[in-house]
Amino acid sequence: MPELSRFHGIVIRMYWREHPPPHFHVKYADEEAQIDIATLSIIEGSLSRRVLKSVRIWGLQYQEELLEAWQQVQQGELPNQIPGLL
Repeated sequence: MPELSRFHGIVIRMYWREHPPPHFHVKYADEEAQIDIATLSIIEGSLSRRVLKSVRIWGLQYQEELLEAWQQVQQGELPNQIPGLL
């Protein structure tokens, strides 16, 4: 599972050839969730409000790059790295 980004202890990954809708996986300490790229809402799992807020700010900033990464992993390609939230 390729790692796309890492910031403030938050790790963002995508699985190869995963089910729709386009989404990414977030891991922070013991928290894990799947986030829909289009809506930036939680599909599965849970995150603290602080972590979810950071992930949503980051996701808005890099939504196009996330969709491009989704296409890359669906084709079995290694996705481009995405900068973290400063």
